[in-house]
Amino acid sequence: MPVTPPDASLDPMRALLELMAALRHPEQGCPWDVKQSFATIAPYTLEEAYEVLEAIARQDMGELREELGDLLFQVVYHARMAEEAGHFGFDDVARGIVDKMVRRHPHVFGEVRHADEAGVKAAWEAQKAAERAAKGGPEQPPSALDGVALALPALTRAVKLQKRAARQGFDWPDADAVFPKIDEELAELREGIAAGDRANVFEEIGDLLFAITNLARKLGMDPEAALRGCNDKFIRRYQGMETVAEGRKVRLADLTLDEQEAIYREVKARLATGGA
Repeated sequence: MPVTPPDASLDPMRALLELMAALRHPEQGCPWDVKQSFATIAPYTLEEAYEVLEAIARQDMGELREELGDLLFQVVYHARMAEEAGHFGFDDVARGIVDKMVRRHPHVFGEVRHADEAGVKAAWEAQKAAERAAKGGPEQPPSALDGVALALPALTRAVKLQKRAARQGFDWPDADAVFPKIDEELAELREGIAAGDRANVFEEIGDLLFAITNLARKLGMDPEAALRGCNDKFIRRYQGMETVAEGRKVRLADLTLDEQEAIYREVKARLATGGA
């Protein structure tokens, strides 16, 4: 027997919660939805978050509305599974974030006042540090680096770790000071390659990326966004190469590297001048 869909006259949030309950119903629900777990849904949650970022980058408000709905659906999904297991429900999630935001904004909901945005940010970080310390125990002393999520993209996580350390004074004075470190890491990488030490090469590549991330941070730039932009640029250029090759009735794979490079430079120049 078909399940009755949520009443359209309901509050939209309540309708979404009822929809999830129906999908997860052990007898009448969707077999795929019923068998899911936190672990199996987590990749979809991450994917939806990235699709929100993509819609923002495209400045497509229609797409953003849809993608935000998809991301909200993921939140409701996890909350429903937690409720079924007796841990917490969606209302607890919503109540928890409201309480936390009120606690972290005493300058809005209390008598505390700050002179500028820098003061607000400093107080915010101090409150977060106090919350992290409260969660720790005698066997787990709090660290300035606590709470930086393992699941973050590596470049984004590196920036957050570096910022945490910088707040304790462990930082380069300016961007120029980072260049010698980059040169040092590049030299060590070359030495590792020359020695044929793959384990060392792996480590030095990480060190070099970490140093370059430091440079981007000191310049006030997001390395994750910079790399995304580079990826997009490479796609445009490579697809332009494919178009040129198709027009000349040749396969890129059949060309020599020098011939491919010539086409690449041709496409690069055309794109740089706004050519079609």
